[in-house]
Amino acid sequence: MMREIDTDVCVVGGGPAGLVLALLMLRSGARVTVLECARAHQRVVRGEILQPGAMELLDALDVLSGARARGAHEHHRFLVMEGERVLLEADYRLLPAPYDHLLSVPRPHLLDELLARCRRSPGFRYLPGRRAGGLLRRDERIAGVIADGPPGRCAVRARVVVGADGRFSRVRRLAGIGAGRAEAFAQDVLWCALTASPEEPPVRDVRVFRTGGGPVLVYGSWPNRIQIGWTLPHRRYGHLAALGLDHVKERLVRAVPRYATLIRDQIRTPADLGVLDVFSARAERWAADGLVLIGDAAHTHSPIGAQGINLAVQDAVVLHPLLTRALAEGDTSAERLAEFERRRGPDIAAVMRMQTLQSRAILSQGAFTTRVRPRLARALRRTPLYRKILQRMAYGNPSIRIADAGVCGRT
Repeated sequence: MMREIDTDVCVVGGGPAGLVLALLMLRSGARVTVLECARAHQRVVRGEILQPGAMELLDALDVLSGARARGAHEHHRFLVMEGERVLLEADYRLLPAPYDHLLSVPRPHLLDELLARCRRSPGFRYLPGRRAGGLLRRDERIAGVIADGPPGRCAVRARVVVGADGRFSRVRRLAGIGAGRAEAFAQDVLWCALTASPEEPPVRDVRVFRTGGGPVLVYGSWPNRIQIGWTLPHRRYGHLAALGLDHVKERLVRAVPRYATLIRDQIRTPADLGVLDVFSARAERWAADGLVLIGDAAHTHSPIGAQGINLAVQDAVVLHPLLTRALAEGDTSAERLAEFERRRGPDIAAVMRMQTLQSRAILSQGAFTTRVRPRLARALRRTPLYRKILQRMAYGNPSIRIADAGVCGRT
């Protein structure tokens, strides 16, 4: 007989968006069940940089200090470089303290801290190793999730389901909502993580090196890791891989010669490399009767500008009071839940526009990019507009704040 679980909110996906929302809803008195397909938080996830906006919100939830204590790495600047020459610079030290930097936090550190906070509530249930195998429906509305996994199948009956299961969201697909994928960037990113020697000084900047073979992102990661992301034309890696692993390594060495020894010594098999399909997307709609999508399930972005966790955390903070009121009033219709998209949609559109501009700045060629633009950028730094642009990159919508807990009604 299939096990049944009753809850107020069923969150599918235990990433930053799902767990921040779970913690907020628990604070508002809701019973929350989180399904997560991974059995542990040790899966490899490249996105780990927190912008000041996410740091401030996580700090308000009393999560940031614990995540930092598990191990983190500060970065002062975001640089676009050609060789040793700086073309563009975003200097986060110009922002007000204490959020005057970027923070690289391994994803398990953040998720484990969020999970520990959630587990303090008796209304929380966490089901690892489970995926959404189907949606439960009642009177033509979504009323829960069939959870599949090695522990066995169970039915999670919920007053509302939240799809926070990433850019290839199964919940979104099961609900019949189109992903709205756009090939705005038409790129892939080849990732690798290298281990630096303990004597190597930490890299305090996030750097993008412009090379003839495509831009290469480099940043330091806790405890002594160097993360490298090489941007390639869409589906180009297959052609490179056909020439052999040594060919790929030497191309990467030419792009970032400083790390030549680490690349040659530590990339031993194709499994040491990972390829990220880069695309932007916005789901055709973010809500159905009894369902709302957040994070990458609702809108997917390029890794340019390290906005992923920022947007995920802010999504949860924006949705929280809307969902609390909907539950208290017993109305989780599509029309009611669509308020989240109406409220959050303009912010997401603004980030997509900003990422398009950033992509052009990084990928463009010619004298304007290498000679004129750096001079304009240096002049801009001396104006108030520079800080305004930096503030927008760091915080997005500055009005997003954590709402009072409120109370979720139950029927």
